[in-house]
Amino acid sequence: MSHQELTGKTALVTGGGRGIGAAIARQLSGLRATVIICGRKADQLQQTASQIQSAGGQCEPQVCDVADWKSVTALAARVAKTFGRLDILVNNAGIGGFGGPLHTMPVENWDAVLNTNLRGVFYTIRAFAPMMISGGGHIINISSIAGKNALPNGAAYAASKWGLNGLSYSVAEELRGHNIRVSVICPGSTHTELSPHEGKDPRKMLQPDDVAHAVAMLVTQAPQSFASEIILRPTQKP
Repeated sequence: MSHQELTGKTALVTGGGRGIGAAIARQLSGLRATVIICGRKADQLQQTASQIQSAGGQCEPQVCDVADWKSVTALAARVAKTFGRLDILVNNAGIGGFGGPLHTMPVENWDAVLNTNLRGVFYTIRAFAPMMISGGGHIINISSIAGKNALPNGAAYAASKWGLNGLSYSVAEELRGHNIRVSVICPGSTHTELSPHEGKDPRKMLQPDDVAHAVAMLVTQAPQSFASEIILRPTQKP
């Protein structure tokens, strides 16, 4: 891939302060995009932004809670005013819900998982897609293999990702006529703070950079086609 392919493009990565989101932000910056990262923790965002800036990239950190509509619309207004465009939206922000069977799950935990992992993606698409329609671009939703398979003791998380997959396929049909390509990436076990590690070898798990590489493939794909879904698995079962 040419390092000039994303020159002049602006990208937003939610949950960009650490883990997969930070890796995606670094990858897009390496392709010469201007990157905005958002999340709830300013210190993590600033640390990632500083790393990217030290490497010669352009990165702006912004505190935003994707589960809060007012927070998302404020971010959209800032992006429109500061950059005047958005070419790439990566919906990566997510939280886990692996605390046991669904019938013992506190109601507020269900709300937290669904509000971030699913409602938050609706909010960002609702806020940013109108901005993208005039110029086209990419929306990439980071889902999970848990959105394909049963996940005992993680039903809320699985439900959020199954819902995210359905949302992604449907929005892809709505926006493809506007030259916006919507894709979903479903990684398997990934070595991050979010993913359960019990009984797994971290060295065999996917790494955040593996997911970032898939994002890079999608946003540099030839314009006449798009991959609507990528299922990403570790080579060896962890």
